[in-house]
Amino acid sequence: MLNIVLFGAPGCGKGTQAQRLKEHYGLDHVSTGEVIRDEIRRGTELGRSMESYIKEGKLAPDSIVIGMIANYVADHLDAKGCIFDGFPRTTVQAEEFDKILAKHSLKVDIMVDIHVPEEELVHRLLLRGKDSGRADDASEEVIRERLSVYHQQTAVVADYYAGQGKYASVNGVGTMDEVFDRIATVIDGLKK
Repeated sequence: MLNIVLFGAPGCGKGTQAQRLKEHYGLDHVSTGEVIRDEIRRGTELGRSMESYIKEGKLAPDSIVIGMIANYVADHLDAKGCIFDGFPRTTVQAEEFDKILAKHSLKVDIMVDIHVPEEELVHRLLLRGKDSGRADDASEEVIRERLSVYHQQTAVVADYYAGQGKYASVNGVGTMDEVFDRIATVIDGLKK
């Protein structure tokens, strides 16, 4: 089973690339947001807990997010592999994720960080905000704050995987095909 942690700042093209990787390699795409919405839809205990945080506009504590990912992994052991998008976001989550996978004799194979310069990200997100109507993509000030928080949180997770020799950064500037080819080169290199 191939397990990839796909990272990148908002606007880097992570969702687009995750979909392409899913199709190319036959992997499951695990979006934390989708897992949360599924738990809520199914009315699970974790979903009900998560719903109360969402209603209050708060982020879920690590324990709830980790619990959801643990359930997902346990329910998808027959998968060829998974692309984890948006998880783990903290070192605590990364450490717990390793434990969850180890229980099933699995591991993270690589963290791929799609790197795009900040000014390009701001430009992309402002364009996306015009198309999507998302409030968090409409203001340059809000976008820059989101990017700042992202870099503060992700740097430590990147360091965590780099310390295990499982970190790769790819250039996220270029066509969708160029970026995909860079990511595929990293993944294909794991098989050698």
